[in-house]
Amino acid sequence: MLALRLTRGAHPAVHLRRLLVAMASAGTGFLLLCTLGYALGHPDNPPASVFRLTWCLTPLAATVHFAVAVARTDPATRPRPGLSAIGLGPGRLMTISATTTALSCTLGSMTALLFFLHLRGDLTGVPFGGAASRLLAADRPLPLPAALTLLALVPVIASVAVMLVLRPKEVRSKQAPGAGRSFGRNGAYGRSTTRDTFGAYGRFGARPRPLSAGTSAGGGEEARSAQAGGTPPPAPPGDTAQPELGPDVQEHPPAPRKPPTDLPWGIATLTAGLAMEAYAAAAATTRSLALPGNLASTTPAVLAGLLLTAVGLALAAPGLTHLTGRLLQSARPGALRLLAGRVLMEEANRIGRPLGIVCAVASAAYAMTTLYTPEPDEPAFGPLTSLGTLLVTGCTIATLLTAAVEARQARADTTAALLRLGAPATMLRSAAALRAAALLALFGPLTLLVAELAALPLAR
Repeated sequence: MLALRLTRGAHPAVHLRRLLVAMASAGTGFLLLCTLGYALGHPDNPPASVFRLTWCLTPLAATVHFAVAVARTDPATRPRPGLSAIGLGPGRLMTISATTTALSCTLGSMTALLFFLHLRGDLTGVPFGGAASRLLAADRPLPLPAALTLLALVPVIASVAVMLVLRPKEVRSKQAPGAGRSFGRNGAYGRSTTRDTFGAYGRFGARPRPLSAGTSAGGGEEARSAQAGGTPPPAPPGDTAQPELGPDVQEHPPAPRKPPTDLPWGIATLTAGLAMEAYAAAAATTRSLALPGNLASTTPAVLAGLLLTAVGLALAAPGLTHLTGRLLQSARPGALRLLAGRVLMEEANRIGRPLGIVCAVASAAYAMTTLYTPEPDEPAFGPLTSLGTLLVTGCTIATLLTAAVEARQARADTTAALLRLGAPATMLRSAAALRAAALLALFGPLTLLVAELAALPLAR
């Protein structure tokens, strides 16, 4: 009930993102049900049905990725001070976020089931009923357990992924490698930066006073003996030392975000994928793997090389984003370039990964167009192929935009501080436009280059 109340009282922009998640879940569920319909209509060809089901993993992964991005930007499930007192700690908020994601995906799956039954002709009295009865094997009974199992994949996987991403992480103090558990003042967990003496523990945390300018030599000896663990010097009249009742709370600035380290691995994976694809296309004498739709048959090694190419581009994107931020700050930068470059370096992991996935999807889609061999009387792209392409492309672009919203929320305090210091709002907008232009200038030609190199062996 709490998840439903938070869902109902959310901002319209949050409702729009959840509606997009439901639409993506509906599209993926409909593709899975169409695979079931093909299996019912072709019982003598199980490998083709399994291969079509394998092709549905790409839109399934894109939908789950988008659902996780939407859950991360949900303001209703963001930990805030005071919520733990009413039982809404990080663990409870994680559960609420996973429940909200499951509700959105379940709504989409039920919509896909109704649309599938409508096109099969199982629902009578509605317009366009049975329009795809031949394609969806309307002459055979629909196994309801199999259909419900396929429809449950998106809600279950999405909710589990949200729980794994948003699970509470225990923050502990950094210790030396191999060091055991340490205890601080009076048994508190962790170790403070200053070493305490035995006398400090005996006084329940009361620390010796620093020597004043007018302290005599004898007083200095008493203070030094107190620091060595002896009896503390008597306090002046009217100045009573208050003992500490707990561990010291020290405020430390947040550690700077580490730069991405996946750039060498991404470049190596990208190179290996292109090399595997070129070698497999040159050495193959026959194309043994039949692809669904109007795609020409190819070998599994070529598809594996194409997959490695996409994975390498996605891995290298955060490092390339961080490098773009460094390049913006080179050659005596002004305030505008310095601000844009620092934000890119700070948000390299958050923005770079979805951007790399968008580039990987674009390059893979361009490379796969070389495998299309449409029939003379058929369109170049079938309805299911168009739906799958639209679903994957839309989910990846929506994930990138959602990550941009998350990055904006993360630096809201910094933006407010800049505005309080007198920074004009036009400079902030100009910095955002400069970041977008720099990323487009880098990733646009890179995507075209990778797409051309990946499509070159497939065109043979």
